[in-house]
Amino acid sequence: MHNKVNLDYPVHQQPMTEHQILEKAAEIISNKFTDKDAFTDAASSKQFLTFKLAKYEREVFAIMILDTQNQLIEYKELFFGTVDNATVHPREVVKAVLALNGSGVILAHNHPSGVTEPSRADIKITQRLKGALALIDVRVLDHIVIGREPMSFAERGLI
Repeated sequence: MHNKVNLDYPVHQQPMTEHQILEKAAEIISNKFTDKDAFTDAASSKQFLTFKLAKYEREVFAIMILDTQNQLIEYKELFFGTVDNATVHPREVVKAVLALNGSGVILAHNHPSGVTEPSRADIKITQRLKGALALIDVRVLDHIVIGREPMSFAERGLI
């Protein structure tokens, strides 16, 4: 049997950058998980979010918007901050979830320092978002902090 050659693929393409490789890996993981109830455990969420957020040298706050079966509707990076801080606005999070008719969310942000111990501010904003989203019947399944070792609020009993 002969292998078919895809003639649309450029033969002399530049090597992919590290950023492009991580984006492609996140896309593959996302496609793998969207057909099943994959984002109900912290391990798959941590894996997906590591590929999305580990590349940043400043804090980025993102959400995974899920449907009623906890399947990914969309991953959105909402707030970009400095090396050790990102301001999060609950109103904007609620608007993003409502726009896509989400039923659940997984919150996420990175710590460029690599240390994933949640700060008091991390715990406080998680509680504020949980309360705001509860008003519109949206569940917060987890808050993942990405660094050297990803940390799950749900695994720690903080959600």
